[in-house]
Amino acid sequence: MSHLEEIKPFGRLTPAVQAELVAIVGAEHVLTASNLAADEYARYGRDQTEDLHFSPEVVLRPANADEVSRIMRLCHAHRLPVTPRGAGTGLSGGALPAFGGVVVSTERFNRIIDIDERNLQATVEPGVITQVFQEAVAARGLFYPPDPASRGSCFLGGNLSESSGGPRAVKYGVTKDYVLNMQVVLPSGDIIWTGANTLKNATGYNLTQLMIGSEGTLGIITRIVFRLIPLPTQQLVLLVPFRQEAQAAEAVSEIFRAGMVPSAMEFMEREAIEWSARYLNIPLNLPEDVRAHLLIELDGQDLEALYPEAEKAYAVLEKYDIGEILLADTAAQKEELWKLRRNVGNAVRYMSVYKEEDTVVPRAELPTLLRGVKALGEQYGFRSVCYGHAGDGNLHVNIIRGELSDEQWHHGLEEPIRRLFELCVQLGGTISGEHGIGLVQRPYIGIALPEANLALMRGIKQVFDPQGIMNPGKIF
Repeated sequence: MSHLEEIKPFGRLTPAVQAELVAIVGAEHVLTASNLAADEYARYGRDQTEDLHFSPEVVLRPANADEVSRIMRLCHAHRLPVTPRGAGTGLSGGALPAFGGVVVSTERFNRIIDIDERNLQATVEPGVITQVFQEAVAARGLFYPPDPASRGSCFLGGNLSESSGGPRAVKYGVTKDYVLNMQVVLPSGDIIWTGANTLKNATGYNLTQLMIGSEGTLGIITRIVFRLIPLPTQQLVLLVPFRQEAQAAEAVSEIFRAGMVPSAMEFMEREAIEWSARYLNIPLNLPEDVRAHLLIELDGQDLEALYPEAEKAYAVLEKYDIGEILLADTAAQKEELWKLRRNVGNAVRYMSVYKEEDTVVPRAELPTLLRGVKALGEQYGFRSVCYGHAGDGNLHVNIIRGELSDEQWHHGLEEPIRRLFELCVQLGGTISGEHGIGLVQRPYIGIALPEANLALMRGIKQVFDPQGIMNPGKIF
């Protein structure tokens, strides 16, 4: 039995039900394979996860919480599976309509409703692009730190669903650390607010944090209240070449032990930065002996105060077998280095079909994890390209399909992936840092969580969604 065959049969989308959906959102916002070009319709059945595709029966584009509520009441009554969808940039299959049914797209929820400069808060809709939001608050001297690599296209609602992080999580935290309150439509169609627009809230269970990272399995987010912080205006960026990959990983912990807290610390092995440069057509002449890089960012309000911090970092780094450190202090240099880092994922995707495992361990264990990845590759015959947020122990392991046969790709990697996740847990880590469990990591969740934990989660799911219609086939 496959892991998708355990769910009991859902209801059917009849012409009568479809007519009711048209009445709710309008005919132009009810998309089917018959009224949309094939390639346009197909994108609602894909995200950035491997080469997976599931076709929905219908795609809806509601404009407000009331329309979402009416959709959910109808789907609840007819037991139709519902998959919430943002921009489709996910990497765990979380937005894939694994059982067909109804996709509810939040693309029309794209308003920044209010930026409250007095209270350092902002109220937004979930379809706002992350970078658009960041730039809007930056124009007011404010800062929203979470910045996943796909920030130029991903939606804030999707970031909440996975509790996305990004490079600056090491200093500033991840998405969950900036959400005060949210409006959610439950599977029943009820509309609730999960918290309060305050920095403290000890009033009952924390439903806000419960919803964050729930991957669309408990409800559909329709409005978000974020807290903001003052914008750091100065940055220094260092690109540090290492002749040994493991030493790059070791240096991460040493920098923190020296008393520094960089705003970002990113690891890229040689192929990662080479592929990104090739993808972007940026000239990059790496010495033959360079095997990995650390990209380190220091930020604050006073540039002169950052140079002593950079000198402390130099003192730590000089203990290792490194090449010449590049200090980027102009806007153009910093932008180019960050462009290289942010496009590694796009470059890997361009070069090959791949499986990305979002591993995370305590940062001092990164060298052991990296060695373990490479040992598994040698044993099982696969190549990997590794990069990630080294400052918080989050290593993205990209297994490259390359010349692997269909049998190796679809079945032969299950054992090494399982062993990789077991290693993460043995090192005190877990199997996903910011991409979620979704569809593709679902078979492995028992490695990280004991049955008692899973039973509690299934119980919560049952309370929120007794019909089991909300993003079925994900997590459990």
